[in-house]
Amino acid sequence: MKNPVTVASGTFGYGPEYADYIDLDRLGAVTVKGISVEPHIGNPTPRTFETASGMLNAIGLPGPGAQGFIDKTIPFYENYDVPLIVNIWGKTVEDYGRVAEILGAQERVGALEVNVSCPNVKEGGALYGTNVDLFRTVVDEVRAKTDIPIIVKLAPNVADIKAFAKAAEECGADGLAIMNSYPAMAIDIETRKPQLANRTGGLSGPAIKPIAIKLVWEAAQAVKIPIIGMGGITEPEDAVEFIMAGATAVAVGTANFTDPSSALRVIDGLERWMAGKNIGSVAELRGTVEA
Repeated sequence: MKNPVTVASGTFGYGPEYADYIDLDRLGAVTVKGISVEPHIGNPTPRTFETASGMLNAIGLPGPGAQGFIDKTIPFYENYDVPLIVNIWGKTVEDYGRVAEILGAQERVGALEVNVSCPNVKEGGALYGTNVDLFRTVVDEVRAKTDIPIIVKLAPNVADIKAFAKAAEECGADGLAIMNSYPAMAIDIETRKPQLANRTGGLSGPAIKPIAIKLVWEAAQAVKIPIIGMGGITEPEDAVEFIMAGATAVAVGTANFTDPSSALRVIDGLERWMAGKNIGSVAELRGTVEA
């Protein structure tokens, strides 16, 4: 990564959707939305709902499948120099291995973000992310199927994030992504029905930032591998907070929906803030919170 700012998977499409609005090459990396072995439709609508200081989503990881992504999206990146991180998921442990093997063989793919924490997929996603033994089986399977870097995206709704961070490191993960959206729900009081067709979804945006900061801080004390911190980042100061908590890099997510240039604003603002404090590198800032 040429700078410590990427975008959170699921908030930036596959990249081409934003190419008319920002220069993708200015990003530290592009992290694309989840890819499974086979094409997937996702959840019925309505599948997003605005909340106070955030949003609920139950998109359900629709996507073109591994081969569709290879055929339609990877050629687009031949015109760019930005690193490409592909989020992957599966309904079974074997699915994780298959998609990791297929995409890991693509020269243009720089890393895989292993999504074991999505709260919206019924076929095992949340279970893998909240049971440490099953969690290990997924990371082991992915690690066995590819030699490229793997970044494990952790679930926030666990009793001890350190246990999962350590397990990922022990299983050969090269980095962690903390955190995914938080399981949540909203109700229409006139109809007495959930606001989402899926009933529950994932809460993201500024509302979850304090939770994410805590989890990054805890995990950073338990492992040596890098952490990409995410959850409610909208301004450069948010990125500083995550890095002070122990993150090596950050990802801008929900803010992309309201301002497509949010990640670039964070990059520029972070550079200015560090220069103003005479801080020469992120490494000097990382983990410096006095707690």
